[in-house]
Amino acid sequence: MKVLSMIQPWATLLVQGETLYETRSWKTRYRGPLAIHASQKVDKQACKYEPVRSLLAKIGYSEQNLPTGVILATCELTNCYQVIDANHTSAILDCGKLVTGEDLLLGDYSPGYFAWEIAGFRQLKRYIPVKGKLGLWEYPIDEELMI
Repeated sequence: MKVLSMIQPWATLLVQGETLYETRSWKTRYRGPLAIHASQKVDKQACKYEPVRSLLAKIGYSEQNLPTGVILATCELTNCYQVIDANHTSAILDCGKLVTGEDLLLGDYSPGYFAWEIAGFRQLKRYIPVKGKLGLWEYPIDEELMI
């Protein structure tokens, strides 16, 4: 299965459904099953500010107990849109969708960046410890581990 490594708290916020998109500086043509990996790194500064701190608390996390170095969940990568315009209150994607609110605050919607639309999260029965990699990478995930 294709895997995407993400820094915490962004990985947990994505798999818990707190945002619809993962933003990247690069696009992908890949669509289909995707696993989300939480890298070893935690953005401690982001964990201290709103809305990140409150969103983490709502789902039982803080910077001290975020899982790292593990595959958290699987999902479907459904689309990849380019950001064509943005300001402090909204961003416009090349498909015509408008991004606002917490979604806007939880990503980098700089013009030229890409919003990866992700849906259908499936938690795992247990996290899979594995070292991450840059870009999309492959890892065999046993269907029996999925809830």
